[in-house]
Amino acid sequence: MAAVVVSVVHLLKGVYGGVKLLERRPVEQITAFLFANGGHDDPKQLAANAGKGFQGSIVLGMGFTFDDSGPADDDTPGIPSPIATMERLIAENPKNAEVIFPYIGGEEVNTSPTHAHHRYVINFGKRSEEECRREWPQLMGIVERKVKPGRLEQNREIRARYWWRFGETCPALYAAIAVCERVLAIPCISNTLAFASLQPSVVFSHKLIVFPLQEASSLALMQSRIHEFWARSFASSMKDDLNYSPSDCFDTFPFPAALLETAANDPAHKPTRQSLEAIGEHYHQFRSELMIRNNEGLTSTCNRFHDPAETSPGLLELRDLHTEMDQAVLKAYGWSDALTQAIADNPHHTPCGFGLDYLDLEDDIQLPEQLQERIDSGELFFWDAGDALDFQGQLQAYGAITGRRKLPWRYRWPDAVRDDVLARLLALNAERYEEELALGLHSKAGKQAAKAAKAAGATAGSAAGTKKRGRPPKALQPGETGTDHSEQMGLGL
Repeated sequence: MAAVVVSVVHLLKGVYGGVKLLERRPVEQITAFLFANGGHDDPKQLAANAGKGFQGSIVLGMGFTFDDSGPADDDTPGIPSPIATMERLIAENPKNAEVIFPYIGGEEVNTSPTHAHHRYVINFGKRSEEECRREWPQLMGIVERKVKPGRLEQNREIRARYWWRFGETCPALYAAIAVCERVLAIPCISNTLAFASLQPSVVFSHKLIVFPLQEASSLALMQSRIHEFWARSFASSMKDDLNYSPSDCFDTFPFPAALLETAANDPAHKPTRQSLEAIGEHYHQFRSELMIRNNEGLTSTCNRFHDPAETSPGLLELRDLHTEMDQAVLKAYGWSDALTQAIADNPHHTPCGFGLDYLDLEDDIQLPEQLQERIDSGELFFWDAGDALDFQGQLQAYGAITGRRKLPWRYRWPDAVRDDVLARLLALNAERYEEELALGLHSKAGKQAAKAAKAAGATAGSAAGTKKRGRPPKALQPGETGTDHSEQMGLGL
């Protein structure tokens, strides 16, 4: 039986002249987003964010892969080949390594403490069938046996015609990250909303969203509660999981002025960038070491991070670091005042507590009047972990939650702070969009010019010696030139 959340909305025909109440507080207006402040319009996609968020490659055929984690053989269509086969083929002909790449998806990012891959994939890119048969006949034989039969059944003719290529090769993604030493990635479907900093010398699965953002300041911003609340508000969902789409969550998100590309060389913003870089690097380093020490991936670490029963020093310090990172990001926006009241209200003098975004209880349960009144009021936020656990214990004692099921706690800001910050972000989005309209960035010519400028910038960065994916290039030998080769390199690198 599917879990369904029902929201009842009552409509009035005409003009309402009564008192407006929001969370039982009188307000002058209630916006379309159920905020007391701000406008009603949906956020607009910003030109400043265009070309920075990509879905990974749609391989469309597990026969491209080498993987020992499940059924694998050398002949059956639709399943991987053993990694031993890959190793044998590379040993017999080292040239095969040129088009075999590490392959990583959402599961590896979320479950491995080091985001380690365990799969490999054959990637011919956009090469012709003739070239692939000539240069890598053994690998083409694998793809022909294990991928082609399924591709010929595809409704999309182009995928059947080019059966030796991925379903979607994503050239824009790999061109964008070609000059990056690190990239940010997040699984498309996840409840943790946790970003990982990864090496770009891999093939990214379609189950990942990848950003050519390599600075620690970008990690600080994207992992902050500011971006988390934005994403949770505008993303679609699958059961309890967030469906992170760049068009909904990233393209509309207004960056603080200091992190805009137009401010990259502005000395006035340098202290802010340095502050975000420092806290982002500290947070990432600490979290990475904590996951390795606990032998836990992002999902387990985030679940413990939000659990009010968690008492381990490492997780408590991670909470403190996250709060420090949030405050640095808010300061970058000029919104340090957003947390003032929350800190004053909390006996622990931090802006965070334990909240429930929803409460799903067993049917026909009789609860004490005081407990039922609290649930009916929607007051499901607790500053103190002990109070949150007492509330959970009462529900368990009366059979409102059964078995080993836990409540969906999140260590976060109270609702009033969340709504205030979201209203400010919506206003900033509208302001930035109007500025871009005035500059002609949303006209057809403006979009083409911006796209050309980004492409030129990537080429210039590569030609200037910016490090590419994988290991550093070999030193040039006498008679060689420094011409950049943008072709993706495989294990042969």
